[in-house]
Amino acid sequence: MYSASDKKTPLQYGSAVSGGPAIFKEILVVYTETFAPAQRGFILSNATSIGSQPPEARPVAVRHGASLARILGNYDTLVSTEAPMNSSPDSTSRREFIKTGAAISALANVAIPAVHAAGSDLIQIALVGCGGRGGGAAANALSVKRGPVKLVAMADLFPERLAGDLNKLQRQFQSQVDVPPDRQFLGFDAYKKAMDCLKPGDVVIFATPPAFRWVHFTYAIQKGLNVFMEKPLTADGPTSQRMFALGQQASAKNLKVGVGLMSRHSRALQELADRVHNGEVGEIILQRGYRMHGPGGYFLSLPKPAGISDLLYQIKRFHSFVWASGGCFNDFYIHLIDQLGWMKNEWPVKAQALGGRHYKVSSEGIAYVDQNFDNYSVEYTYADGSKFFFDGRCMNGCEEIYTSCLHGTKGMAIASKSGDCGAPSSLYKGQTANAGNLLWESKVNPDETDPYQNEWNDLIDAISDDKPYNEVKRGVEASLVSSMGRMAAHTGREITFNQMLNCEHDMAPGIEKFTVDSPAPLLADANGRYPLPQPGIITAREY
Repeated sequence: MYSASDKKTPLQYGSAVSGGPAIFKEILVVYTETFAPAQRGFILSNATSIGSQPPEARPVAVRHGASLARILGNYDTLVSTEAPMNSSPDSTSRREFIKTGAAISALANVAIPAVHAAGSDLIQIALVGCGGRGGGAAANALSVKRGPVKLVAMADLFPERLAGDLNKLQRQFQSQVDVPPDRQFLGFDAYKKAMDCLKPGDVVIFATPPAFRWVHFTYAIQKGLNVFMEKPLTADGPTSQRMFALGQQASAKNLKVGVGLMSRHSRALQELADRVHNGEVGEIILQRGYRMHGPGGYFLSLPKPAGISDLLYQIKRFHSFVWASGGCFNDFYIHLIDQLGWMKNEWPVKAQALGGRHYKVSSEGIAYVDQNFDNYSVEYTYADGSKFFFDGRCMNGCEEIYTSCLHGTKGMAIASKSGDCGAPSSLYKGQTANAGNLLWESKVNPDETDPYQNEWNDLIDAISDDKPYNEVKRGVEASLVSSMGRMAAHTGREITFNQMLNCEHDMAPGIEKFTVDSPAPLLADANGRYPLPQPGIITAREY
């Protein structure tokens, strides 16, 4: 490693002995393959002159460009005359070495043009997946404490959803929404066109059905974009493995990635987690989670009407189909599952479950075609043998319970009082939650009561301050634990975490090549009904 005082060194800047500038440029050629043309051109045109300078003389990187200098080694080590890189007989290995990040150090302290407008800290946003949480996430992005932030592109399969979100956002954030018709994209390739409107360092929101998450994330990493992706991240084993790998690639490029598990950004739950982890409830021996209410979202679906393909129908009503979303189980229940895993500070290792379809005919006598059970009851088991019981139900007229709690050897806690992360969180002596046993109740600053907004403020802070920020790993893990419970119910078998991760059932093969003419992952029978889970009959996969 060089210091400014160390002028006599075996490194010969610009010499043929180490091939310094030439190798420096080779490093940049490989590393900048996915950069915007103007930015890459600047770097490469200045590579030789910069590589000939000692490190202390190289110009300081500008904001966002500085993120490229977060590296694992340094250029000076790579071109040392004691171990010159050009002495390697395997040029392919060197290229792979560069790509994997050890040689990204070549960019340390290189002055790279700002990825936003000159003299501006503007962060541009593209929304991929409109309607529902897509519009909500965009509104949170435009409401962050730090900025400026502007929405510049939108993409979806369905024009009415794009138009609906655009109209709402324009009314609420008129000066921050600049999405003319030529930046409104429709179709299966619309995600690429929307991201092509951004520069490295900007942010793309993924709020499509999660089956598409790994496809879109792959392109965002290639483009050097920061990401906010809604939950869940996966619905099966193969896509979970892909997302784990993509998360590591994003970290290697210093990209910031937020995941829409907003419980982790609830200030009440954060304080509760600190107290629980510090032993205030003792050793956790039992957890309980409940989300029981009437049918919501696209939980129920009637047979496909005329005028729409099976593929588009399944995507449009994604909660009804396991391949698209993980069904209601993953989409509805993941928050409480993630939250209680966080409190325990580990994930369950296995699950066994019950479930059934009680009311699957409409009032007109038409059979519903979705794949969801009306109710699920899951017993999760942790490595220490302690249990987490989760009950989910989508039925009208039944008792409605929507809360989470945990019991320890010193007392109990209510995590979410009502809803996914409803404050206040609280601690109690004994195992009964009443006023007489109350030990602590959360109090949150008025400007931090909304966890949906907090998660965006935290993401933009990380981007602005260039702090490490990647929530993909735990987002995939929470998705896997959700899928583990769902598969246990759908098969009638005990399912372990590793079995879920390594299950070979890829529910949407070839999704990266889908077009409007592609067949759907689920094919209907002559009565318009799709394959259903059959516990005890179909056990190696869910349908």
